[in-house]
Amino acid sequence: MYSSFRKKIFGGDNVVNLSDVRYLPRWIILVIDIIILVMSLFLSTYTIEKITQKEFIYHEDKSVVFAFIILINTMFMYFFKTYAGIIRHSTFIDLFKLLISCFCTMTVIGVVNLTYFWTMGGKFILTPFLVLYFIISFMGLFLFRLYVKEFFHIVREYRRSALKKRILVLGIDEQSIAIARAILDNPSLPYQVVGFLTQRKDSKRASLLGKPIYEKRRIEETTKEDLIIDGVIIVKEMMSKDEMNSWVNLFLEKDLNIFKAPSVQKLRDSDLGGAIRNLQIEDLLNRKPIKIESEEVRSRHFNKNILVTGGAGSIGSEIVRQVAQFNPALIVVLDQAETPLYDIELEVKEKFPHIRFKFVLADVSNMYRVEPLFQTYNFSMVYHAAAYKHVPLVEENPNEAIRVNVLGSKNIAVLSSRYKVNRFVMISTDKAVNPTNVMGASKRAAELFVQSLQHVEGNTTKFITTRFGNVLGSNGSVIPHFKKQIEAGGPVTITHPDIVRYFMTIPEACELVLHAGTMGRGGEIFVFDMGEPVKILDLARRMIKLSGFEPNIDIKIIYTGLRPGEKLYEELLSDNAKTLPTHNEKIMISKDPAMAFLEIEGLIDLVTDASIMKDKVEVVKILKIIVPEFRSNNSVYEILDI
Repeated sequence: MYSSFRKKIFGGDNVVNLSDVRYLPRWIILVIDIIILVMSLFLSTYTIEKITQKEFIYHEDKSVVFAFIILINTMFMYFFKTYAGIIRHSTFIDLFKLLISCFCTMTVIGVVNLTYFWTMGGKFILTPFLVLYFIISFMGLFLFRLYVKEFFHIVREYRRSALKKRILVLGIDEQSIAIARAILDNPSLPYQVVGFLTQRKDSKRASLLGKPIYEKRRIEETTKEDLIIDGVIIVKEMMSKDEMNSWVNLFLEKDLNIFKAPSVQKLRDSDLGGAIRNLQIEDLLNRKPIKIESEEVRSRHFNKNILVTGGAGSIGSEIVRQVAQFNPALIVVLDQAETPLYDIELEVKEKFPHIRFKFVLADVSNMYRVEPLFQTYNFSMVYHAAAYKHVPLVEENPNEAIRVNVLGSKNIAVLSSRYKVNRFVMISTDKAVNPTNVMGASKRAAELFVQSLQHVEGNTTKFITTRFGNVLGSNGSVIPHFKKQIEAGGPVTITHPDIVRYFMTIPEACELVLHAGTMGRGGEIFVFDMGEPVKILDLARRMIKLSGFEPNIDIKIIYTGLRPGEKLYEELLSDNAKTLPTHNEKIMISKDPAMAFLEIEGLIDLVTDASIMKDKVEVVKILKIIVPEFRSNNSVYEILDI
């Protein structure tokens, strides 16, 4: 201990933490205990004299009696090793040792007192004094240990709380109280609940769990420094999207950290620390998920053979995960990307060991590679998610867009019809509506071909198309891109300050796919009510603030200009399309113009031949014939629209 202090003093560090103080030598504890015994004797003497107003020690020398009592008590403390335990970690066993040593002291002195009475004809000490001394000495020794233990506990908690984030819990309902109680009961968590926050105006003088309740107005009118808080914990499931956005806007304005806690139903004490995390932008864009008829979807997949093309991609892999829950006989996962295919293989084999999988490394544009799969496995459902989707890359490589997005879709659709697959579900995009780029036009061409197959004579397959907006967290999407830029210290790059996009989550998109495959009768294009479009600039600003930075101060936002083929606004329905409702209010049917099979087949063959000849301009020219509403934007192909 001395060497530790010496280092602190002469090493230039003036701070001595209690954690640096080692345990005191045991003899010092024994000395402190003896001092407590002496004090107990004097307190007992004073008390007895005040009460009885007479002598209570019948011996000519009181000091001899006192020394005898202290000696006996010390002997028993030594015998029971009452001083050997570490005081700050005292337990019930240490308390019991104290009780036994004090009781034995009282007993021995009582026996000696009685023996003295029998031999000398009188007691040398009053019995009430002995009982009082027993009580006072035991309480003194016990309280000494209790105070030391509590002192170290308080100091330890103070030091811990100094490192913890001081947080408010949003809400005063049962869910919020349960979350707060769980945090308070778990001292290892890096959070300290200092109060609750509510919109109600009748809770100013009330408290919960001994913590004050703050009104929203107080947060609005003060700063986090005045309140001495670092952040707020919210339970997202307890609020509507509008309510949460309102609160989040306030918290971001006040520069508060925002944490998300799970609902009580999802809460387990063992993983509470991992369950509380920073609020992400995805949490603000999430909506109430689609409710699908699980039994009907299950019956479509139970004990059936399922094919998922593009099964290693963001959407395809989630389809694989969701379909696996319905216990199909076989899921064939097809993709041309080797490493992602291997990754999804490792994942689903671990998660679903009872499901039979087959992983196929293949290109959907290679008919000779894909057809044997249809011949062998007798698929009941085909989910076609394979596609090239990155607008600038596809704009530079239109031949590849035709090969994968158009020819690949044609191959899988034709094989589905030829081998009597019950349902074919193709994933399209909102960029197929009034396309301004090659990617959107290629997907619209694929839509037209798939729709046309529905009415071919002898066809029994139901061909269904679903259109999505941007998918949160998908490979190459804007949110992961922004996150990387923010982690790198910026800048965050946006193509245009006015650009807006629709967003949905990957699970939402895949629920739509499964639902469409169940409810479709064939030939439909399903579109999803995606709510209000999101301005990308607002998205970037919020992501920066949620990361604890200030836009254009800590993290710069710069504009790079629209990329080739990019447009400011995406659409889900073409101008002359009509929509029909379905039994799910979030899903509609788009009645886009269709083409006859022979007409679209001939045009698909033409554009495929042009792509084989590597003639980019000819490819785009034919695409504009197939999709008359295709008008290139910010692209070298704009000249073809003149």
